[in-house]
Amino acid sequence: MTAASGVLHKEFHEKEWSKEGGDFQMVQLWVNLPAKDKMSKPKYQAIENASIAKVPLANNSGEIEVIAGEYKGVKGTATTFTPINMLNVKLNQGAKAEFEMPASYNTGLLVIEGSILVNGTTIGPTNHFVLMANDGEQFTIEATEDAIVLILGGEPINEPIAAHGPFVMNTREEIVQAFEDFNKGKFGFLED
Repeated sequence: MTAASGVLHKEFHEKEWSKEGGDFQMVQLWVNLPAKDKMSKPKYQAIENASIAKVPLANNSGEIEVIAGEYKGVKGTATTFTPINMLNVKLNQGAKAEFEMPASYNTGLLVIEGSILVNGTTIGPTNHFVLMANDGEQFTIEATEDAIVLILGGEPINEPIAAHGPFVMNTREEIVQAFEDFNKGKFGFLED
């Protein structure tokens, strides 16, 4: 979802799951928009699992889901306002995968499940974030147990950030304006 100039939303789940419950795993990421794009029209990209590009690893040792950006020439389906790589890496225990990010990108790894080694030394257990040096990363991930790792890399915007509540803008004045717009109903209305 691109909130841009403002949108209200609710998150819904499948009716059966909502009634009966069960395991649910979700990562919610907020990616800042450049100032020139902050007042763009809001939009939503419904990306279902079947439409996510997948790169199988050798010997059936896992796969890389390319959500945004690119991995080894395979492009993701998500469109972004700035250059971003978002890869969902699924590795079986003992599997290794190599990655490369441009020198201009900031890069981090979120270990969602399992445990990994990065470049043979840095240990990333479940629920930990590994921040890379951000100087043109070439790195290897090895799963010390079955693992799911979200790799996030993107070109920095290098703009000031002003944030309050759900709003992220560039100045305090823009935050005040966002609250005024919200209170006037300019973001729309939710139905019950």
